Amino acid sequence: MTTFVDRVELHVAAGNGGHGCASVHREKFKPLGGPDGGNGGRGGDVTLVVDQSVTTLLEYHHSPHRKATNGQPGAGDNRSGKEGQDLVLTVPDGTVVLDKQGNVLADLVGEGTTFVAGQGGRGGLGNAALASARRKAPGFALLGEPGESRDIVLELKTVADVALVGYPSAGKSSLISVLSAAKPKIADYPFTTLVPNLGVVTAGSTVYTIADVPGLIPGASQGRGLGLEFLRHVERCSVLVHVLDTATLESDRDPVSDLDIIEEELRQYGGLEDRPRIVVLNKIDIPDGQDLADMIRPDLEARGYQVYEASAVARTGLKELSFALAGIVAEARAAKPKEEATRIVITPKAVDDAGFTVTYDEAEDVYRVRGDKPERWVRQTDFNNDEAVGYLADRLNRLGVEDRLMKAGARAGDGVAIGTEENAVVFDWEPTMMAGAEMLGRRGEDHRLEAPRPAAQRRRDRDAQRDEAQREYDEFDPF
Repeated sequence: MTTFVDRVELHVAAGNGGHGCASVHREKFKPLGGPDGGNGGRGGDVTLVVDQSVTTLLEYHHSPHRKATNGQPGAGDNRSGKEGQDLVLTVPDGTVVLDKQGNVLADLVGEGTTFVAGQGGRGGLGNAALASARRKAPGFALLGEPGESRDIVLELKTVADVALVGYPSAGKSSLISVLSAAKPKIADYPFTTLVPNLGVVTAGSTVYTIADVPGLIPGASQGRGLGLEFLRHVERCSVLVHVLDTATLESDRDPVSDLDIIEEELRQYGGLEDRPRIVVLNKIDIPDGQDLADMIRPDLEARGYQVYEASAVARTGLKELSFALAGIVAEARAAKPKEEATRIVITPKAVDDAGFTVTYDEAEDVYRVRGDKPERWVRQTDFNNDEAVGYLADRLNRLGVEDRLMKAGARAGDGVAIGTEENAVVFDWEPTMMAGAEMLGRRGEDHRLEAPRPAAQRRRDRDAQRDEAQREYDEFDPF
């Protein structure tokens, strides 16, 4: 059964915003008391949060589809809808978030680091919020926006200071078990370690983490063995430790050749050229192992490596190795630039930035309008309501969309698309449509809500209605 997963594809969907409500206040002796439709609630976000207690992505391997709750619609009597609940997903320290194309969206390092993977949709405004001096009784409300949905890839890169690399059965797990309190699986057959093991080492005043990577073999950088799956776990380390087996039973192998092969795999993987290297000649408790270590040590030191001899079984050479690693880690930490306080950078908007663009799409033979505001307004519009469509037309006209279309060469009857190619609203453009008010009148105004008419005017209107009813009755002839 799989117990460690360091790469998953996650499908996240934020909550949709609730629709606004179109309602008119009614009570005794006051049947038309004005608009009182409430706003819709915001949809919940999907947020990734680093949790040090989480060490694997196994949970998302079994349940890759995650969705936040939707916002509730508004209601009459100025009642706003309930907001959707945010969905918080905990991930291990060192998780990298990528899109489907492999672009890095976020690198989550440090307890509590967050990333909003899916933004919840905004709630729609009710007709009470849309009312104004000119629009006293809107007969429509705005729709809630859909929540953001996308597929992301989570990759775990272990956050460790020291990485042990080497052939299978070189003794990496044994070393980490005696240098730290980690208890990895240890056996006398290749590929015993199937997942990276992490341990904490204390050497004097320095505390650092050490990880052993499942055994590498020739071709690991191209996918052979387990190397390709776990080489990413050495990317964050400060020092690489080559663990060489001086007591191997394979006649076609020797420690120096093993070192050359592993270095070639690391070179092909890339990005590790600047990491300091240390060589550990392991298993010197075996007589043949000590003899071989004495033979190859001068050659390795001539190459510029720091060489240490150790035995996890006899527990020899461990103190010198741990303090040497502590020194390198301390130097690497001191060399890192200090993190500056978070600064807020304010980028002013360009003078000629209208917030949208108008381009001609020759393939589709339409003028395409792109921009945050126009696209959001389209998503919020109920196209079954003429008043709502007119309100959208007025908003686009005030934003300057009509002027831009005319400057771009659009003529009456040309196609105009607002939004992306996959999800665009397309219509035949008529300049008068953008003005809106000329076609649909003064939208949202209800004369019944205006100031009372004078008594004489009310009497004249009542008499005219009575005379009209009498005339219709006199003209009615059932035979």
